[in-house]
Amino acid sequence: MLFKNPLFENFSISLPLKDYRHSLLALMAGFASTVAGANDFLLDPAYANFRQKMINEYQFTGAEVDTAMNSAQRIDRILSIMTKPGESKEWYEYRSQFLVESTIGRGVRFKQQYGDALWRAEQQYGVPQSIILGILGVETGYGQNKGSFRTLDALSTLAFGYPRRADYFTDELAALLVLAREQHQPVESYVGSYAGALGYPQFMPSNIRKLGVDFNQDGRVDIINDPVDAIGSIAHYMATYGWQRNQPIGFRATYRGFNDSQVVAPDGQLDKTRPAGEFATLGLAPLNPAVKLDPLDMVNGIRLMEDFGPTYWIVYPNYITITRYNFSRNYATAVWQLGEEIINR
Repeated sequence: MLFKNPLFENFSISLPLKDYRHSLLALMAGFASTVAGANDFLLDPAYANFRQKMINEYQFTGAEVDTAMNSAQRIDRILSIMTKPGESKEWYEYRSQFLVESTIGRGVRFKQQYGDALWRAEQQYGVPQSIILGILGVETGYGQNKGSFRTLDALSTLAFGYPRRADYFTDELAALLVLAREQHQPVESYVGSYAGALGYPQFMPSNIRKLGVDFNQDGRVDIINDPVDAIGSIAHYMATYGWQRNQPIGFRATYRGFNDSQVVAPDGQLDKTRPAGEFATLGLAPLNPAVKLDPLDMVNGIRLMEDFGPTYWIVYPNYITITRYNFSRNYATAVWQLGEEIINR
């Protein structure tokens, strides 16, 4: 039979049907070792689908996809990290990673250096400087730790080796190839987190393309090397996902009841807010008596574990918006408290 495969455009051979399978495997293995270099995913059945996706949706040629993926490597360590994310820790353990003097000090210096850009972002997008500073601090320590994994390897490993979120990471891998084409950069030059996030604010490739801002107006979006673009891009991101200008984030609360599951939002349900008056009836109220909530304010309750026991908070939609950056109440609280501490200094 005549064998043709999209991986090998302009190449055909005539084979008896019985030898088709063995010849196919041998041909692909030989191609992987001689033409595609270290592409660890060439023989993965999902690779052909990804390749076709790039052709159909983004107008790549097959050869361009193969060239871009030429050195993609599977990193088993990334799969191990994904099973134990830092956000799974209790709050008192998680907090100690970020609310420390060294990070706070870097944040104060960063604010002094880029105060004009922070002020301009707050005015334009309505997102407080404290939140921008908190995100930059938690994500990369103000640029000190942007990640050390090649983004091509990270996203390929997760797209082809992490079934639970394979579709998401396949889309991000596609966005990386498109981003590299748009920015005229070699795709293997991008370096970031184990999950494929990039730059000062750790945006995924798709968000760089959709929400990145040329905030210093030099004609290009560069959140990887330019902190001013990162500041504007974070503010744009938060505003896009619903930040409410001049509205509260939350208040420390006290709980007087016997079953806090009635007032604590489960993971993934923070956006299911209820009137503050309903929480008061169930025993959750501001810790500070001077804080008076409108009973009709739509809020939610959260519990965080300190080393001495649980603490409670009443949180507003702005807190929930922070979790759109990372779906973790530990993360959102660290961003909030770190930013506030920097501003207070």
